[in-house]
Amino acid sequence: MNVLTDNLALYGRGLLGTVELTVYASLLALALGLLMAAFRVAPVGSLRVFGTVWVTVLRNTPLTLLFFAVLLGLPRFGIVLPFQLFAVLALGCYTSAFICEAVRSGINTVPTGQGEAARSLGMTFSQTLGVVVLPQAFRAVIPPIGSTLIALAKNSAIAGSFSVTELLGVYKPLNELGYSIIWSFVWIAVGYLFVTLSISAIFNVLEKRWGIAR
Repeated sequence: MNVLTDNLALYGRGLLGTVELTVYASLLALALGLLMAAFRVAPVGSLRVFGTVWVTVLRNTPLTLLFFAVLLGLPRFGIVLPFQLFAVLALGCYTSAFICEAVRSGINTVPTGQGEAARSLGMTFSQTLGVVVLPQAFRAVIPPIGSTLIALAKNSAIAGSFSVTELLGVYKPLNELGYSIIWSFVWIAVGYLFVTLSISAIFNVLEKRWGIAR
């Protein structure tokens, strides 16, 4: 227990770093995922190709490689940002591909007749998608999106290898101070469990509330 009590501030900074990474990257992933899902079902061929390439490339690229590409590649183009922001970009873009596929699967559950009816009333594609299709698809994609964001929270541990303050990186100074590596990782695991269970609880509430609203 002294591993935690003696280093509570250190664990707190690591936990806060993981929570910040998870929140910011989740917002980016949700925004990009929704946009790419719209591209993939758009009537414009170039948008569908762009969305397909985005999903195919990111889903089949190791996240660690994407971190290297963002942290080492963007500065070559004059884009110099804090390491935490680079990590948010890497995590958010990577996860957006999985969010996109979850949303697209939800869109496919909506009967095509509803989209055709909306278009027959003179609604544009964006209006049909935003007013008719996505609200119905939302109820079907809450569980997979929740699972994807839980995976994002765990994937944030990679950021610690790139000088970003997060929970897993806490073990390095603790190891240097001579604390038990086993107990150091036990409390790190408890921290990740807190984050993932919090996300799970939020999405359980969303799912229940949406079910009642129906």
